[in-house]
Amino acid sequence: MRSALFGNLGSEQGHATFALQNSKMLRVQLPPEVLARQGSMVAFQGRMDFAYEGAGGMGKLLKKVMTGEGAPLMRVTGEGLLFLADNADDIHLFYLENEALTVNGRNLLALDAGLTWDINRVQGAGIAAGGLFNMTIGGTGWVAVTAHGAPVMLDASRAPTFADGQSAVCWSAGLHVGVNRTFKAGALIGRGSGEAVQLAFQGQGFVLVQASEGHPIPRQGQ
Repeated sequence: MRSALFGNLGSEQGHATFALQNSKMLRVQLPPEVLARQGSMVAFQGRMDFAYEGAGGMGKLLKKVMTGEGAPLMRVTGEGLLFLADNADDIHLFYLENEALTVNGRNLLALDAGLTWDINRVQGAGIAAGGLFNMTIGGTGWVAVTAHGAPVMLDASRAPTFADGQSAVCWSAGLHVGVNRTFKAGALIGRGSGEAVQLAFQGQGFVLVQASEGHPIPRQGQ
């Protein structure tokens, strides 16, 4: 897996399908096709078609309905330059080489259309826990994620690693992920939920954690 976060993404990035126009804007060269978060297009040059991307099967559709997880995606086809952004959040690129990456659906910006994806539940977390269903993306190609604030990259192999479920942006798909409960009366652990439930990571791999729980989700009616 390659990423500037690992220091192994060289100068060839400038000629890649995915490239950073700046830290908050992604530039995508079409063709080939790309899947992007709905509403993330800020500009394009050339001829392009934007179409709603379904769940890709009844199984995935049911998971999306039941969990609320999975970014709302659009399929972009055509020829030219596509520019994507999401709330001026910082963008980070990963190039998968027959590998898999697990992403918090709220942080997914775009991926190569040739990659596969599915929604998986964190073991030990029920639907009521919230935020503990995430997208696993696999294959060879580009993935772009967003982070609200400068993130930290944690090496889970060095020690047991824990992160708030909404602050964890993405992680190595090979990690063992569970739930850690540390509730104590009168204590608030994490950044505001008070649920005292964190994701627990063990194994060989990394966890990318953003500096907040992300943008607030508007209440219904607002």
